[in-house]
Amino acid sequence: MKLKRQQRGLTFVGLIIVGTLLALAGIVAAQVFPTYLEYMAVQKAVQKAAAGDTVAEVRSIFDKAATIDDIKTISGKDLTVGKQGDRVVVSFDYTREIHLAGPGWLVMKYKGSSQ
Repeated sequence: MKLKRQQRGLTFVGLIIVGTLLALAGIVAAQVFPTYLEYMAVQKAVQKAAAGDTVAEVRSIFDKAATIDDIKTISGKDLTVGKQGDRVVVSFDYTREIHLAGPGWLVMKYKGSSQ
């Protein structure tokens, strides 16, 4: 008498469910990735802007860098400029909202400062 080998693997329905979940995760990741790239550009622009001596100069430097790097979420007027000892410290704080479906939104909060 032969023993039946138990089959292992993914059923077609299981494959469809896994594929759907991976597709949804890919769609969300495709919407989140550009916001992260913009955050990195903002961080780089803030580092450049910290070289300014006055608040107006810091904001002007940031706005020029924002134009070059295509930063649209935040502008120079949204920056917080202060001093720490003899260094100029520039910080920022903003949110990005990504609509998922119906009433569902994904809120990304970005915060940083020059060091």
